[in-house]
Amino acid sequence: MMTRLAPVSETTKTAPEATAQQAASDVAPVAIPAGSDPGRLLVIDGHSMAFRAFYALPAENFSTDTGQHTNAVYGFTSMLLTMIRQHKPTHVVVAFDLDTPTFRSVEYTEYKAGRSKTPEEFHGQVDLIIKVMDAMRIPTISLDGYEADDIIATLAAQGEAAAWDVLVVSGDRDAFQLITDKVSVLYPKKGISDIPPMDAAAVEAKYFVRPDRYSDLAALVGESADNLPGVPGVGPKTAAKWINLYGGLDGILANIGSIGGKVGDALREHEESVKRNRRLNHLLRDLQLPVQLEAMVLQRPDRGDIEELFDALQFNTLRKRLFDLFEEEAEVVENDGHTPPVHNTLRSAAELRTWFTETNEATVGLALVTDGAAAGLSAAGPDAVGLAFSTNSAAAYVGLAGLDAAADAALGDWLGSQDAPKAVHDFKSVYKALCARGLELAGIVDDTALSAYLIQPDRRSYDLADLSQVHLKVTVGGSGADASGQLELELEDTTAADAVLKAYVTLQLSEHFVGQLLERGANKLLGELELPLAKVLAGMEMAGIAVSSPKLDRLLGDFSATISAAQAAAFEAIGHEVNLGSPKQLQTVLFDELGMPKTKKIKTGFSTDADALADLAVKTGHPFLLQLQAYRDASKLRQTVEGLNKATAEDGRIHTTYAQNVAATGRLSSTNPNLQNIPIRSEEGRRIREVFVVGEGYETLLTADYSQIEMRIMAHLSGDQSLIQAFREGEDLHRFVGSHVFHVATEDVTSAMRSKVKAMSYGLVYGLSSFGLSKQLGVSVDEARTLMKDYFDRFGAVRDYLRGVVEQARSDGFTATIEGRRRYLPDLSSDHRQLREMAERAALNAPIQGSAADIIKKAMLGVDGALRAQQLSSRMLLQVHDELVLEVAPGEREEVEKLVVAQMGQAAELSVPLDVHVGAGVSWHEAGH
Repeated sequence: MMTRLAPVSETTKTAPEATAQQAASDVAPVAIPAGSDPGRLLVIDGHSMAFRAFYALPAENFSTDTGQHTNAVYGFTSMLLTMIRQHKPTHVVVAFDLDTPTFRSVEYTEYKAGRSKTPEEFHGQVDLIIKVMDAMRIPTISLDGYEADDIIATLAAQGEAAAWDVLVVSGDRDAFQLITDKVSVLYPKKGISDIPPMDAAAVEAKYFVRPDRYSDLAALVGESADNLPGVPGVGPKTAAKWINLYGGLDGILANIGSIGGKVGDALREHEESVKRNRRLNHLLRDLQLPVQLEAMVLQRPDRGDIEELFDALQFNTLRKRLFDLFEEEAEVVENDGHTPPVHNTLRSAAELRTWFTETNEATVGLALVTDGAAAGLSAAGPDAVGLAFSTNSAAAYVGLAGLDAAADAALGDWLGSQDAPKAVHDFKSVYKALCARGLELAGIVDDTALSAYLIQPDRRSYDLADLSQVHLKVTVGGSGADASGQLELELEDTTAADAVLKAYVTLQLSEHFVGQLLERGANKLLGELELPLAKVLAGMEMAGIAVSSPKLDRLLGDFSATISAAQAAAFEAIGHEVNLGSPKQLQTVLFDELGMPKTKKIKTGFSTDADALADLAVKTGHPFLLQLQAYRDASKLRQTVEGLNKATAEDGRIHTTYAQNVAATGRLSSTNPNLQNIPIRSEEGRRIREVFVVGEGYETLLTADYSQIEMRIMAHLSGDQSLIQAFREGEDLHRFVGSHVFHVATEDVTSAMRSKVKAMSYGLVYGLSSFGLSKQLGVSVDEARTLMKDYFDRFGAVRDYLRGVVEQARSDGFTATIEGRRRYLPDLSSDHRQLREMAERAALNAPIQGSAADIIKKAMLGVDGALRAQQLSSRMLLQVHDELVLEVAPGEREEVEKLVVAQMGQAAELSVPLDVHVGAGVSWHEAGH
């Protein structure tokens, strides 16, 4: 049941929707209250704690792929979860300030004046915190004309009147006046991790007055945070002595004439300002609030809303903490449509053939039981030890160990049959594991991990356990599931029933997703692109790419020597040794010893990250900085080489794993190890590529990549005739554009002009602003703005396209690639500016990057199909963004080169040609071009 709370007046900002929900609770997680009496109310000062969180966590370490900073959101949510876990409140509410004037600023225009400007990185984060609270079903309250402190004071009074315990979390000392036997203040000492309670005894010990007289003390000594000046010469001890002697501020003012000395004179001189201070710092406790105490009851968060929001914010660890705190019971309810049928255990060929015959017209959910402990560096992954099958009405399980030859053949016939439709979760992993046992897997009509991805490409996780919980409200063996959702337990440690449940849930999810795939036009992408590609990727992963161990060893030695030399030179430049990996020690050297210009302020001092050091190096040219950069670069490269060394399997090859459902744009990602982030433009990066070599029995490596594919897609989608003409005539695009932007002949475009145009052209694809371009090019914002204006003046169709694509996405609710891959962006219509701008950047980027991803995927299918059709022994090994790497068998190079160029060139019909560059050599570096 959901109840929408109405505002009390038109000027009142109401809380998000509040809901009431009855649910069972466990001992360890949060106990969801069944009633409201007795209660423990947790009241949080939203802005105060958001700022604390912002300064406690470095902004540069918390941002999304779209550039939205999230350190305040992360820190605030983390703090809230800690408060809930430690203090076990029954009710929770958060109060926020508004940007509108309050009665205090109306009376005293200097109130809170002089506060430093809000950091740019903080903007929009309060809106995001409110969205998190909304998803957690925690109400937030703001009132026009009043501060959050007044809302908090009113809530404290209401809670105390109801005989509840009240915990106020605030970094504002004015909250101390609220402390009573029933009200405590949790006041942060350091950041957001050390927040001890302040009770009456603690206030008296620190300030020498009772909590109810704290506002009297603050009126006398002033409050710098609020820009309320105190009486000159009167400190906390003097003020406390007067308060205790005369019984409070009223008594002091009544006896003001009898207070002697200079402080007495100062008090009399500033009497009116003291009275004003008291009026302004006194908190109101009788406001009309739009939310009743009962509506603040702590509830289980809306899992779907949390999943969607935390996916956008990329809060993976925090998500697990939240769900662990509000742990939900397994929801496998009898007769709810999600209970698997009773299963049979199949052992003989006759039993297998009978079961398959009886289910031959139905799609079968298939689940694999694996022994993850045996995986090691095997290209095929975990060993397959069992299979479960399920339709809506029949289920079966077969253990693979001990099957006789006839049973193994019967199983193999069904698995390899195109006429036996099967739904599976993480098809690629299952396919590889079965291949390792000599079993072919065909007839796959759905991979629920890929279907879920095509429906919602921004999700964090496509694990079977997560999907079944969100979509079916069914809990599937989470404790024994690996990242792919397959069971990773020894056979004797699990049961056939667990595997059958997974098979059944896979089938239910498949049926659940059918309508959504059709609605989004994604069924063709699934059947004709992603599923066939998964099989191609499985083959590439199993093949791997050969590496030269002697070259790896030499690289490790060289990079280690470079690190040692850079370290020694850095020490010599400053005259002593220092830990080059310690930011704290580097801060001391750079800013205290060397007196360098201060960099960006962070929690621990001033930033020593790569950007900061690069900026300092340009400004100072100090040899210590140059050697420190060399040390860091070599350390990073050595780490990469060490990772490659560890990833080399017993066959002397590296078998990366490709993921189709990580990047929301559709691009493939590479992990364990990531072969897509090996630098290509630096000499050291090229040396790393030299360790990847042609394998035994093959003649050469061949690389093929698209030239400027994203700009070609931009030209096609925008229809800009000038860009189309340049591509059709084979011109150097960036030189061509440079000539038009800078109004010079093509041959007079300098390298610096070309670089600026190239950075801007690609930046437009990613929604780069003039400010972002200025930082990227190292020029002023005005110059960057002029550069972009000149560009758009000349290429108006590009400008119109970029404007139109966002508006079209806002109208449709999604973007689409050339192949129809959609990315839904509901925040394009959000009232929250930061969320809306994040979505707008994604809307600019998704169609172009996504189209490039679709094109290379189609090219891979074409190349693989052509190799098979021509019965060639050559094979694809790697895909790195817009590049393919193949291993060519002896005597096949010319044929392979032709088919690769042909298949990549015809992967899409654009208004400009797809230009493919090819190279060959015994190493990946040598094959580059």
